[in-house]
Amino acid sequence: MNFPTHRFYEDVLALFCAGVLVSFGVVLFGTHNLLTGGTAGIAIIGTHLFDMSFGLLFFLVNIPFYYIAWTQLSKRFTINTFISVSMVSVMTEHMQHVIKIESIHPIFAALAGGMLIGVGLLIMFRHKSSLGGLGILALYLQNKFNIRAGNFGLLADAVILTASFFIFSIDLVILSVVGAITLNILIAVNHKPGRYQAVIKTKKTNNIHKDATLKKELLGVIE
Repeated sequence: MNFPTHRFYEDVLALFCAGVLVSFGVVLFGTHNLLTGGTAGIAIIGTHLFDMSFGLLFFLVNIPFYYIAWTQLSKRFTINTFISVSMVSVMTEHMQHVIKIESIHPIFAALAGGMLIGVGLLIMFRHKSSLGGLGILALYLQNKFNIRAGNFGLLADAVILTASFFIFSIDLVILSVVGAITLNILIAVNHKPGRYQAVIKTKKTNNIHKDATLKKELLGVIE
């Protein structure tokens, strides 16, 4: 699996920042008990079914997916993902000690929460990491079958949020859908196969003797 190369300290800084963004997004969702997709959504649903915290459930749900990451993606990706999942698990548990939100509009919480989690995921993807679980599966499918991670995420989230209709109120699920759509559209638009790669374009040109030659033009980084 091809990734941009970053120095170790760049990965550490980026994954920490991504962890803060994702954790804050989860906190915004939590102000109105909103749901999200992926393994985070599964963990949130689990907190309503079992007497366990989000952080612990989120960590446990991700464990089986590490095998796919280790065998199909890369060892470094697996280690970075483990670090990211661990940081988000710890940060969400202790975020209440550093920030308290007394009032926030539910629609803004859904939109802003989705954006924060989406941006956090993009940072993780760029630094050989993810939030584990379905994120690992999404990157594997994108790399192996050219299926966009955001599109797969929308499908997976649709299944999870549809299942939540049997547990939560309709208005809560609708707001959660708004947040999930915001998150996945952001990823689908900004995380596409082939981005951030140097591309060599070859075309024919004529020299002064009118002989056909190959001229290679380095187009640079695509964005």
